[in-house]
Amino acid sequence: MAFGRKKGGRSRSAEHDADLADTRPVFGDEGPYEATELSDLDEIAPGLLDLGSVLLPMPEGGQIQVEMAPDGSVQALHLVTGDGRITVAAYAAPKSSGQWREVTTELADSLRSEQASVSVEDGPWGRELLGVTPGGDLRFIGVDGPRWMIRCVAAGPTGALAEDSALSQMARAVLRRTIVKRGSDPLPVRTPLPVVLPEALAQQLLAAQQQQLQQLQQQATEQGAAQAVAQAGQAQAGAPDQPQQPGAGAAPDVPRRGAQGSAMQQLDRRKQN
Repeated sequence: MAFGRKKGGRSRSAEHDADLADTRPVFGDEGPYEATELSDLDEIAPGLLDLGSVLLPMPEGGQIQVEMAPDGSVQALHLVTGDGRITVAAYAAPKSSGQWREVTTELADSLRSEQASVSVEDGPWGRELLGVTPGGDLRFIGVDGPRWMIRCVAAGPTGALAEDSALSQMARAVLRRTIVKRGSDPLPVRTPLPVVLPEALAQQLLAAQQQQLQQLQQQATEQGAAQAVAQAGQAQAGAPDQPQQPGAGAAPDVPRRGAQGSAMQQLDRRKQN
């Protein structure tokens, strides 16, 4: 199945398929796939990023960005490319298709409520949603599968997500080679399928979090020490002068007396005379 316009005898989709990592599996372009329907999954999986519920191909030169939820679980995983960011997530769905159409309607309403310009386009799997916002463009691509729905969101700067743009075609190329592992457990409709990081990636994330925590602790310690020094300086500058006690260093300040009494007493006697 060929997608995109032909250019020099080669589709734009084929061009961006070639931009996927060299370790990508070659199993056709009819995806996304249901894991239970692939007889050669064991051969395919090692070439993909295994996130538990979904297996994704990595774009050539792409990087992984993990977004954590407040409870410490993985909220989303993004594939970051030079053109923008691609996020793929899977959800539980009913056996009958049609959930993606409902989702796009809700997404369009939500985007318009935030003053975004929204247009509906026809893509390889049907309806795609393009949102143009002041902060950049968003393209939503969805596919209804057997008891699951998969959603791909491409995010980039203004103008980066035209129908035939590099980022839009890359998002479709990633989606065509994605595998969904829904499992057999009953789940409420629209429940996100869990994302589990590979062990190596989880260790890297843990190390990065620990390093960040140490940096924050060091900054807090340095700020606390600087604040203590500043407070001590302010207290010393604003403290009232204390009279020095005899024997504490300087000689006590006492009136000078001559043989006939103090200087003030002698002055008073002269006035009286």
